[in-house]
This record gives sequence, structure tokens and C-alpha cells, in this order.
Amino acid sequence: MRGDVRADASSSSVFLCNSNTTRQERRIRPYTRKWEAGTMSRIDELRLRPTNETGSACDVVHDVPAVFFSTGGYTGNVYHEFNDGIIPLYVTSQKFNRKVVFVILEYHDWWVSKYANILSRLSDFDPIDFGSDKRVHCFPEAIVGLKIHDELAIDSTKMENNKTIRDFRNLLDESYKPRIEHIKQEEGGADNKQQRIRTPDSRPRLVVVSRNGSRGIENEPELVNLAAKIGFRVEVLRPDRTTELAKIYRSLNSSDVMIGVHGAAMTHLLFMRPGTVFIQIVPLGTDWAAETYYGEPAKKLGLEYMGYKILPSESSLYREYEKDDAVLRDPESVNARGWEVTKRVYLDGRVERS
Repeated sequence: MRGDVRADASSSSVFLCNSNTTRQERRIRPYTRKWEAGTMSRIDELRLRPTNETGSACDVVHDVPAVFFSTGGYTGNVYHEFNDGIIPLYVTSQKFNRKVVFVILEYHDWWVSKYANILSRLSDFDPIDFGSDKRVHCFPEAIVGLKIHDELAIDSTKMENNKTIRDFRNLLDESYKPRIEHIKQEEGGADNKQQRIRTPDSRPRLVVVSRNGSRGIENEPELVNLAAKIGFRVEVLRPDRTTELAKIYRSLNSSDVMIGVHGAAMTHLLFMRPGTVFIQIVPLGTDWAAETYYGEPAKKLGLEYMGYKILPSESSLYREYEKDDAVLRDPESVNARGWEVTKRVYLDGRVERS
């Protein structure tokens, strides 16, 4: 929409005023997973309303475009936060060189706080909470909804300036470096002075992305000890929903190898430097998902990707099912029964040996 654009939250409307167009009103749910009817039905709707009238008076006049999007849906899962939200937001808005206002439906303070470092690199302006800000905001242009290309990926042929996922990763670097430097200063004092006089540790760094309970690594202590024995400096990273992303970025950006079991936390492969190694432990029955959601994106980012497909005997399922059961012998037949069955059998509550 380009022209006299007026956003009025009281009627959930975006008006294109003084318009000579014959187009009818459209209703849009500004979330990226259009192919999931159930998910989309839960997203707040916007009315796009061309009108030849002046419309409501402007309470706030902006001289830069707006991008409208929702942080509903699967927000709360880090994979979806990047795949359905942050990367599409970059794809849609980076051409404006930060001269753009984000207008958010189903606004969450925690989401804005969590991604503040990235948002400030995409926009020079505070985001607007569309649902609670009852003022009429006026813009010269508006984009309603975000563009999504692929799983954790960017198709450079669809970008005006041929940007790629590596350019997005460079944005992450710019976003988190100032905060990381601040964290280092916070860690100053005697500990930091002591660290400066130590001989630099030249061993390659391996980060184990660990999780408690479901999809944990059963023999994690043995894995850590073996990696240290063969020459790695090992860090066990246990991120949760409250872990600051800059701290996760700091660990993975300085690592040479990341290893973890297939799951949303593998999204942090985006924090690895191109040329480093990502090892994904692939549980039974998850070959396609592991390759599609994390393996292929890792390769597009320029990582050296290795998928370790566990043997039936390395899964906790081996202790629950007979050895000739289809769950162990023929996972594809189990997967054919649908995602909910796959999730319940192969993902929920499972632990693996590596």
C-alpha cells in the first residue's frame, strides 16, 4: 500500500485514503505460515480498506514506511521465532535501511526485549503495539505481512540486492557484538585480569547444546570427556527461554564445533561462523525433519554439516519396544500415520546415546 496510509487499531483497519482504486476490502492475517489453516485461524486479522475519503485524522504522522506483522502463532519456540519471524522480517524490511516502523499485532513485551538487539539493527524506531496503541498512525507506505522463502534460509534471487543468509548472519554479528563487549566488561575485575595473563588456549572449541529430559544425550558426560581427551576445549551450553541470546551467540560464534540432538535449539546453528562444523544427532524417525529444518540450512550458511543417525540400540526406545517392532525396524511406516504420532513416539521424552 502506497500513498495516504492510516492505521486505526480501534477497527483493526489499515486505510488507503483518497484512493481511486476499485479494489475491494481485503482481510489479512499477517503471519507467515499461510499453509497451516489451523495456525492462521488463531492469528489476529487486519482489514485493508481502500477508500476515496480522507479518513480519520492522524494522531501520529510518520515519514517512513510501516511493516505490519504478528508475533502470534508459534512464537515462544526459538525455531519459529527465527524461521517465521526474524528472518522474514529481515527479508521484508532490510531494503529500507532502518528507515521503517514495525507495527506488531499480538505484541509481546518479552519478544521485543528478547530480539531488541536485532530489531534495532533493522529499524531506527520503537515498534508499535497495534493492539494497545489506539492512536491513528499515518504512513506514506505500508507492507502488511512478511515474506518467507524457505526453512531458515534466504533466496537471493528474490532479494532486490541479492542478499543471502550469510548477510543475515552478518546482521546478527553486528547486533550482538556491542552487547557481548558489554558483557565482557561486566565480567571484569580480578577474574578478567587473571584471564589476561593466562597463555591463550589454542585448542579447538566444541559446544554441546544440551537439554534436560526430552531429547537429551544419555551419555553426555562420556561424550564431554572423550572430546576433551582428543583435544577439544568443551563447553556444555544449556539454553532455556530466559537465556540471553547474546550469551548464546558469544559461545557459538567463538566455537569450532557445535553438537546437539535434533530440536528447536539447533536453530542456534545460525550463530556459528561459516566454515565451522555442526553435528546434529538425528533420532529415529526424524531423518526428513532433521535434514530439512537444520541440515540444509546449515549447508546454505556455509557450515560443515554432519548428521549422526542413531542406531535403534542407541535410543531409549530400544528399552521400550521389541526389537522387531516397526517403531525400531521401520520408522517410515510409523511416520506415515502423521506428525502427531511421529512427535509422540520419536521425540517426546526420548534420550539418545552418541
